[in-house]
Amino acid sequence: MKTEQLYSLYKPVLFSLAYRMLGSVMDAEDIVQEAFLTIYKSGSDHIQNMKAYMCKIVTNRCLELLRSSSKQREHYVGAWLPEPLVTTASDETDPMQSYLQKESVSTAYLLLLQQLSYVERAVFLLREAMQYDYEEIAGIVGKSSANCRQIFHRAKRSLRVKYDPDHSDRLDQEQTTSLVEQFMYALASGNAAQIMKFLSTDAVLLTDGGGKALLQPLHGHIRISRSVTDFWKKFTEHLTYRIAMVNSLPGIVVYMDKKTWAVISFKVQDGRIDNLYFVANPDKLTHVH
Repeated sequence: MKTEQLYSLYKPVLFSLAYRMLGSVMDAEDIVQEAFLTIYKSGSDHIQNMKAYMCKIVTNRCLELLRSSSKQREHYVGAWLPEPLVTTASDETDPMQSYLQKESVSTAYLLLLQQLSYVERAVFLLREAMQYDYEEIAGIVGKSSANCRQIFHRAKRSLRVKYDPDHSDRLDQEQTTSLVEQFMYALASGNAAQIMKFLSTDAVLLTDGGGKALLQPLHGHIRISRSVTDFWKKFTEHLTYRIAMVNSLPGIVVYMDKKTWAVISFKVQDGRIDNLYFVANPDKLTHVH
């Protein structure tokens, strides 16, 4: 099979794996490109299972990158949020976007994956998403198959206690579109009381500005509604926005003087916004146009 055919066939699954491992769109794209470059240089005649072989390359590159950047993550200023994966209606025919729509890539789910150790994350994704058996996973991560089985069940138990992606993402998809639109209309009107109606009482606002924005999470619908209203009123003449799919759920792209300034995603529960994820770190928005 030619490299172009391999790229078309396997890029969606490889990107999905790398993005959920790393929480970075740009790093995931780079690693997937490197994997195909490796195949191109070495040839593929000797490879019996191409998908497994490429997943092994991508997983190992992700683990290497995570370990080498662990110090950087430890010293990250303020909240860390994954790079937003923003798509529009024009992307719906893209095979990769169609694939990602079926996967669990919401911001809330990615944050939970980040709580797992690097190896736990790899084992969990290879088993849960890629459906590999434990012998294959053992060969990829360098553990015994019995150990991989234990790691997977421990990781799955930990995630299920906190989050059911199949249920939560489907629930959010059904509720969030109109809720996000109403939230933005209330925000644009500068009405804090109206904004408060769309937030759960114990809502949380997390802001990732890379040290250039609000460092501490905001808790509670009163504080959040007042804070975002004050900010919007201050810069209202410079701000515009559009609704977009952010990590496969409805979200908002905000522009300051026509330049991408922030991306907001949400977690919705019981008809209210439970979490707001506000990415304003310019280094994480270079791929958002």
